[in-house]
Amino acid sequence: MLAGFEIIRGHNIAHLDPLEISTPDLPGNSTTKAVYASFNFGEQDMDRKFKLPSTTYIGGEEPALPLREILNRLENVYCNKIGVEFMFINSLEQCNWIRKHFETPGVMNFTPERKRLILARLTRATGFESFLARKFSSEKRFGLEGCEMLIPALKEIIDVSTDLGVESVIMGMPHRGRLNTLANVCRKPLHQIFTQFAGLEAADDGSGDVKYHLGTYIERLNRVTNKNIRLAVVANPSHLEAVDPVVQGKTRAEQFYRGDQEGRKVMSILIHGDAAFCGQGVVYETMHLSDLPDYTTHGTIHVVANNQIGFTTDPRFSRSSPYCTDVARVVNAPIFHVNADDPEAVIHVCKVAAEWRSAFHKDVVIDLVGYRRNGHNEIDEPMFTQPLMYQKIRKHKNCLDLYADKLIAEGTCTSEEIKSVAEKYEKICDEAMELAKKETHIKYKDWLDSPWSGFFEGKDPLKVSPTGVKEETLVHIGNRFSAPPPNAAEFVIHKGLTRVLAARKAMVDERVADWALGEAMAFGSLLKEGIHVRLSGQDVERGTFSHRHHVLHHQLVDKATYNPLQHLYPDQAPYSVSNSSLSEYAVLGFEHGYSMTNPNALVLWEAQFGDFHNTAQCIIDQFISSGQAKWVRQSGLVMLLPHGMEGMGPEHSSARIERFLQMSSDDPDYFPPESDEFAIHQLHDINWIVANCTTPANIFHILRRQIALPFRKPLILFTPKSLLRHPDAKSPFSDMTDGSEFQRIIPDRGPAGDNPTSVKKVVFCSGRVYYDLAKTRKEKDLEKEIAIVRVEQISPFPFDLIKEQSNIYKDAEFVWAQEEHKNQGCWSYVQPRFLTALNHSKDVGDYTYRGIHILPLL
Repeated sequence: MLAGFEIIRGHNIAHLDPLEISTPDLPGNSTTKAVYASFNFGEQDMDRKFKLPSTTYIGGEEPALPLREILNRLENVYCNKIGVEFMFINSLEQCNWIRKHFETPGVMNFTPERKRLILARLTRATGFESFLARKFSSEKRFGLEGCEMLIPALKEIIDVSTDLGVESVIMGMPHRGRLNTLANVCRKPLHQIFTQFAGLEAADDGSGDVKYHLGTYIERLNRVTNKNIRLAVVANPSHLEAVDPVVQGKTRAEQFYRGDQEGRKVMSILIHGDAAFCGQGVVYETMHLSDLPDYTTHGTIHVVANNQIGFTTDPRFSRSSPYCTDVARVVNAPIFHVNADDPEAVIHVCKVAAEWRSAFHKDVVIDLVGYRRNGHNEIDEPMFTQPLMYQKIRKHKNCLDLYADKLIAEGTCTSEEIKSVAEKYEKICDEAMELAKKETHIKYKDWLDSPWSGFFEGKDPLKVSPTGVKEETLVHIGNRFSAPPPNAAEFVIHKGLTRVLAARKAMVDERVADWALGEAMAFGSLLKEGIHVRLSGQDVERGTFSHRHHVLHHQLVDKATYNPLQHLYPDQAPYSVSNSSLSEYAVLGFEHGYSMTNPNALVLWEAQFGDFHNTAQCIIDQFISSGQAKWVRQSGLVMLLPHGMEGMGPEHSSARIERFLQMSSDDPDYFPPESDEFAIHQLHDINWIVANCTTPANIFHILRRQIALPFRKPLILFTPKSLLRHPDAKSPFSDMTDGSEFQRIIPDRGPAGDNPTSVKKVVFCSGRVYYDLAKTRKEKDLEKEIAIVRVEQISPFPFDLIKEQSNIYKDAEFVWAQEEHKNQGCWSYVQPRFLTALNHSKDVGDYTYRGIHILPLL
């Protein structure tokens, strides 16, 4: 029982805080002597030998030990500078593995060579911060002082993982310590880092970002293991922890493309701050993806750079749990707390963490307990809010000095050797600074975290490949998509699905497609061309509105499924359709990260209802809409957002079109020069594409266009609900075959379009409201007098086509119709752009009819 206490509760009384001012707020937190007394052991018992149980490893080869030695060994393992929190794990094998790696005698014996390597790495980490502090004393850099052991820790994780077969490491981290990580873990050229402090103009397009948000991608030789390694640090915003799911998605994608089904070649490391790790909900959401079949990265190593403060907030005000790492307990991840002022303890913990991931393919957390020597940034005064803490910090030696003293005392190094290591690194920094002074511009592309080798080379940047396909391809895909499983006699599908498949087959025979069939044909034709398609989101396999049914379920056998789109062609690309956890923030971030890895894939995320995208607003605002401008990083991610005011209440009606349009980057007052490449120029220059399509054919083309473009842009695609089964919302195959293409607007094709001189009013609209307008127009026998024009691609705005319609209907009144209120929908976006397209030439009126808002364009 005494050994059990040490193992289970030893972390409560371990010496984890370098400043010795904090203790986990746990009941029963007491000294080891008090605990031993409670077991009625006295001094007379200390030399008695006790047989060791088979569950412990503290004896090594010895079957019995004196009680005094047992207690000493247990204290050294569990109550010293390492706190091992793992007995909540419900696997005996995993618990025993952890005990063996901490209890076995001699596991923390370091050779002089390893100690000198730790010292050298710690010297670089400390020297980098000192150099920046001297050269750029008034600049924000969010230095690592007080937790410098993060750098040797990361290098140890990478060394051990590389030795175990890992070839690529993808990292996500906050601002603190980022520059040091880029310099000393990734080995980003120092002069490129120093140039970021110079305030130079950029040589390439974009807004850029502050230096401590930038990412990188490096391929280099790991000198310890003599193996090549790829290192990527993903760029991220100031929004703490938002990068976590992005890293996981990028990691999952790289594992997928490498065929790395167990995560042995590609891994992720996430670095966190203590306040953010327990404070940001996306951490919990991302953790819960860790063991899901379609989202797992087969184990992530989490390192918490725990400086025991969140800006100015003490831990007692920033969390309700004893440790900042308690969130990790929900996924049975072991948590290794370690004092950041004990380099050898830190390195051992990192070694065990890397070996754990390799052995069990599960998450693990390292709680690196240090402090923050300066304020939140280098020009911040921490004494305002933490006076006692910072009085201690000012008197506290840094980790490098403490470790140097230790190595000198034990004879591993001399003071001259230590000084020489520091001077050598100082010289490297000085030389890099001289190089930096010669630079006249910075280059954003030098900081790209996800390069696409060969994608842009040899392409006409203004040429779009055709999106139409042969009719026989559509028929083949349609027949496969509408057929029951090959072993239909044994695979029992639901009777309702039998009717669905029969209806699909009838449409194929008639050469028409509804919404689900048009989408499936887009996916299937891309799969035929070798393009991987991944669709993710809540309930996407069936579809929220029971229209998709990409996964058929055996009615009598559990977990027996059939996905027809995975069986179209023998040599097709893989198709992944994945019901996600009930998360928007983490899952959208994951899919964005997935899309960053390979441009030759169609990656889609669907909201259950478009209204729910706002719980992922951070990913939309900070990554998807602005990622290219800040980080020259393109993404072809598609967001499918069901939208429509159809009486389902305020939370199931609006995908907030107006918000996406507000974030579109085109100029409402600028009509671009007209040319044959007008449309592609617009797509090239915009930050994302916003569309609200009304036909299956246009859905087919716009999805295929995502791959046909010579560059990548996010696509915000508002999708209908009532049109999924609307009898008029069908497209003939001829609208999807060779020679057809996406239509940015769909002009009136009825009597009004045939005889434009008789038209009195032209109603422009976007989305499903077209069908309501067309029905009312027909009921009132106004088909000759009113033309209805559908704007399918809202942004970038089709200035040229609106101008063309203006020339066709020269004498007609122009109005805009939408089902949303005036302060919602497209109105505030399209109104000034219509004025630009029409050159303020038309005088138009205003009317409202049956809840449809008709708004004047002038």
